[in-house]
Amino acid sequence: MTGFQRISVIGGGGFGTALACVADRAGRQVRLWMRNPGMLMAVNKGHVNPAYLPGITLPATIAATSDLAEAGDADAILLAVPAQFIRPVLSGLLPHLRSGIPLMICAKGIEAGTCRLMHEVAAEIAPDHPAAILSGPSFATDIAIGLPTAVTLACTDNAIGMELVQAIGTQSFRPYLSPDIIGVEIGGALKNVIAIACGVSQGRMLGESARAALMTRGLAEMTRLAVKLGGQAQTMMGLAGIGDLALSCNSPQSRNFSLGLRLGRGESLAGIMGKSQGVFEGATTAGAAVRLAANVQAELPICSAVDAILNNNADIDAAITELLSRPFAREEP
Repeated sequence: MTGFQRISVIGGGGFGTALACVADRAGRQVRLWMRNPGMLMAVNKGHVNPAYLPGITLPATIAATSDLAEAGDADAILLAVPAQFIRPVLSGLLPHLRSGIPLMICAKGIEAGTCRLMHEVAAEIAPDHPAAILSGPSFATDIAIGLPTAVTLACTDNAIGMELVQAIGTQSFRPYLSPDIIGVEIGGALKNVIAIACGVSQGRMLGESARAALMTRGLAEMTRLAVKLGGQAQTMMGLAGIGDLALSCNSPQSRNFSLGLRLGRGESLAGIMGKSQGVFEGATTAGAAVRLAANVQAELPICSAVDAILNNNADIDAAITELLSRPFAREEP
């Protein structure tokens, strides 16, 4: 029996709502914090989140709230807002948390302004609260309806990590514990950037062989940066590395892959962003990843190409040509 009986999920998007379903199935008392009054009423009255999980009935026992003080009254917090909102949302939540309440960060990205990983942001804002990272191959719809899903839960404190695994683990949602917070974070952040590259390749009809090459060399970039930052190469061979990469790079259900696909087919970035609900984590992470890599002298040619296309108005075909014109080299991470 875990001591984390009351779980608050911060963020009422698709992934946050799906994680609320998971915690409820695990037998926990669940609060779901969300800002939108209409969505809040839909969860509490109709037990649905039509904006993010259409057609899925949510457990009636999930209680939605827009009150951070109410959400903060919990034994453990799951932070499921987009990466670029972790800092302001956690800053607002912090005064309402009891000392030592663990924070499980479920966002995948690198903070744009500081190039910090999410656990570093949490440590800066809430140093008295142990942080864990949840990442791995997981679509919100699959999680919400209870399809089998395996993820990585990274925590440097093994006892807290095991208790968090027990708090949210079920027969269909299986967290595997890891001590490698850095590796798990880099895997989750960079796979979104590589997924955009794979989408662009698909949109330009470069073939399945090209996508396989992008995934494989993208995995090398993920490994290279993780190791430079103190992470473990073997983490990239697990769920938070190659597992998440494979899922995100092979399905239009991946928001980042779909962004690349539409760009590759000729749509403008502004047009795609203007019509889309939610965020494309890889679009913001691309530039931050390239800057972070420069700080530690890690070479990320695929991420750099994506950054050039998204943030520097680079021509897609020119960026592809530049990648294909790189000198031949030994196959090394």
